[in-house]
Amino acid sequence: MSASTELAARGLPPPVWDVQDLPAAQWQAFYTAVLDAFHESEPDEATALWSSLAEPLRCHVVRDEGAIVGTAGIFSFRMTVPGGHLVETAGVSMVSVQPTHRRRGMLSALMRHQLESLQRQGEPLAVLTASEAPIYGRFGYGVAARQLSLDVQSHHITLATPAGGEVALTLEDPYKALASCEAFYARQVPRRPGMLARTEGWEHLPLLDPPTRHGAAYPLECVMARVNGEVAGYARYTVTVDWSRRNTAQGTVRVRDIEADNPHVYAALWRFLLETDLTSRVIAPNRPVDDPLLHLVSDVRRCAPTVLDSLYVRVVDVPVALAARSYATQIDLVLEIEDAQAPWNRGRWRLTGDQLGAVCTRSHDAPDLTLGISALGSAYLGGTTLTELAGAGRIHAHRPETLAAATTAFTSPVAPWLPHSFCRSLLPRM
Repeated sequence: MSASTELAARGLPPPVWDVQDLPAAQWQAFYTAVLDAFHESEPDEATALWSSLAEPLRCHVVRDEGAIVGTAGIFSFRMTVPGGHLVETAGVSMVSVQPTHRRRGMLSALMRHQLESLQRQGEPLAVLTASEAPIYGRFGYGVAARQLSLDVQSHHITLATPAGGEVALTLEDPYKALASCEAFYARQVPRRPGMLARTEGWEHLPLLDPPTRHGAAYPLECVMARVNGEVAGYARYTVTVDWSRRNTAQGTVRVRDIEADNPHVYAALWRFLLETDLTSRVIAPNRPVDDPLLHLVSDVRRCAPTVLDSLYVRVVDVPVALAARSYATQIDLVLEIEDAQAPWNRGRWRLTGDQLGAVCTRSHDAPDLTLGISALGSAYLGGTTLTELAGAGRIHAHRPETLAAATTAFTSPVAPWLPHSFCRSLLPRM
């Protein structure tokens, strides 16, 4: 039962919440309210980083008797979409309601205000990662990218070796190697939908490792891969060694990130991680669902692959968003969009395009497909097919042959992936 329905059943009018812009001077009070709502605390290092990345002018609050009881913030990003284009995207974060004020319509007020602000500012897309999966579908967000979690029993597998030249691996200080790693990451961004172009300051996020996450502090390590003297990949990770079984070490490698520009280098980095002394387990909590490692290992069952929801997409401006990406094959169809929160998106749109680009305009023609805005968000990056959404009843195809053609056109040759969060929890707890 929704908050408004619950109040109506009790004979009470729905509350009217005044959503306000956050004065820049009150950022610390805002962030404290976010941490309180999530029952969290964090070290000063983490607070300092998030404070440096914050955009207070893009934060909104709801107050009750002067106290902040609801929050919502935005980080300004550019995200890769199918075709390799970078599109202005609002990274929705720090959304919270205090425990004393839940189920009273406050979240709906915050999300509605935020959506209307994004439409006025001309940002065609909004994205978020959800603390709880059921929350954001009702606000038009759909799961557009998933992540693969791996827990590898490294002593029980072998790794294939793709052909390639000599790869030189060196251990380097992750802080001193930061510029090289960041430059390499930037070259990978246009190659996969869902990846975010990091602006100044965000490069420090992968180095942040609050001790409270794993219950102990241990250093971040970095291995660089070079071919002919040029950086060809890197991995950042931590190692813990458990000596509780008397003289038998049971260590774990936790992979923060790993990037490479060819199969041979990628395999070399993984071999290094899997063969780390005093360890028998490698955990990689966030990899793309089409990670090549699954095809390099001798026994994929020893990797315990688990797929989780990751990036949620909300199409704020249908014609701009659909025209911003390209399509795998030629497409010409009329979409009828249903959107309860954004009346400017409702109605019929003719989408024509191909691998070079697209155009999307209003149409009065009969629709080929009818779908809700959250279904469009799920399909937007090419990781969720229109066919599977239709199979779930979330898309109605007026002509079956149109659905098949549209499905092919919307797909991406590589799975969309968000390599790092833009919320406080950098990695899943494992």
